[in-house]
Amino acid sequence: MRKGELAGSAIARSVNLAQQVERLGYTRFWLAEHHSIEGLACSATPVLIGRVAGATSTIRVGSGGFMLPKRAPLLVAEQFGTLDGCIPGRIDLGLGRARVARLSWCRETGTGVKAIPG
Repeated sequence: MRKGELAGSAIARSVNLAQQVERLGYTRFWLAEHHSIEGLACSATPVLIGRVAGATSTIRVGSGGFMLPKRAPLLVAEQFGTLDGCIPGRIDLGLGRARVARLSWCRETGTGVKAIPG
């Protein structure tokens, strides 16, 4: 996000960018997910994927890397399955494996995952 910009404006710019690259012939547009960082409007990736996919017609839209240790896998499967049901054949799910820094975060979010060594 630009300094002083509202999240809605930054999201609209991402949607516009996806539309532009689709017109240029690109076949995929992936969105990143980050949390608790001021100036970023990308903490709810499935919501953004749905918004971008709904505003485009051919380009595949997906996540640049859903960190499964920080998620309830069933919830991820349900969210992306629902997106695929709404926008068939155009949703990509990129998966990653992040270290979980705080076990209390896992307990709070109900992931039940333990820290990965290393």
